[in-house]
Amino acid sequence: MAADLGDLNAFLAVARNGGFRNGARSSGRSASSLSEAIRRLEAGFGVRLLNRTTRSVAPTEVGLRLLERLGPALDEVEAALDVVNSFRDRPAGTLRLNVPVAATRLVLPAIVPGFLSAYPDITLDIVAEEGFVDVLAAGCDAGIRYDERLEQDMIAVPIGPRVQRFATAASSAYLDRRGRPRHPRELLDHACLRGRFASGAMTVWEFERDGEIVRVDPSGPLIVRVGAATDLAVQAAVDGTGIIQLFEDWLRPYFDNGSLEPVLRPWWQEFPGPFLYYPGRRHLPAPLRAFVDFIRNGGSLR
Repeated sequence: MAADLGDLNAFLAVARNGGFRNGARSSGRSASSLSEAIRRLEAGFGVRLLNRTTRSVAPTEVGLRLLERLGPALDEVEAALDVVNSFRDRPAGTLRLNVPVAATRLVLPAIVPGFLSAYPDITLDIVAEEGFVDVLAAGCDAGIRYDERLEQDMIAVPIGPRVQRFATAASSAYLDRRGRPRHPRELLDHACLRGRFASGAMTVWEFERDGEIVRVDPSGPLIVRVGAATDLAVQAAVDGTGIIQLFEDWLRPYFDNGSLEPVLRPWWQEFPGPFLYYPGRRHLPAPLRAFVDFIRNGGSLR
């Protein structure tokens, strides 16, 4: 049977993402069109490729065999087409990036306008979430993450500020009322506004001064999902609810306008900036190659 390439890509999207809805999200196609594509493949092959229940979709044994061989083969087809695209005067296509919410605030605003101006035939599709994901399984070309969350087989390119700090802050009204901490352990006696990752783990507040590292696990009246609801915690801090810890660059506008006051500034911990990461493939998609070159040139075409 000569299977349609689009139907094979549909099978890949559903099998890799564990369902039609997630497959549709990663491939940009509708769930119904993916379902029809799978039906055509199964009818043509005369075998069932996916086991479907009301709760899950998983490859059958033959489906797994097909997936193992098909993924690399279609990646090579995509790479071959990208080689042709690279000979165009201007790279074209869609570049899909998986990034943390903080990157949409602190990294990408300084890069995206210039990149899109330089490459008007490229469309950027940004997926912002905090959980670490397999970028290929999520239908993305690349992602932005910090060094401790990078997989070893990924290529990493520095992007954005190379040194960042976590800042601790509160409103002057709160500090006048509850006192100004002089040591991180004093935060245990304060109302602290905490973050929780998608995994369920709570953020741990870490401080450093003169080689001494102090980790505290404070409590407080508000816990928010990291990224998705961080602005709520910031506003609560501005309104005097408690003390917050967040990227210094995120809080800088509030320091500048006086709505938040730095807390424990000598203890703010520095850490390396983020990286653009992507799988090590022989041929990069033309939009990703253009983006990598743009980043390596410092966000310019000089």
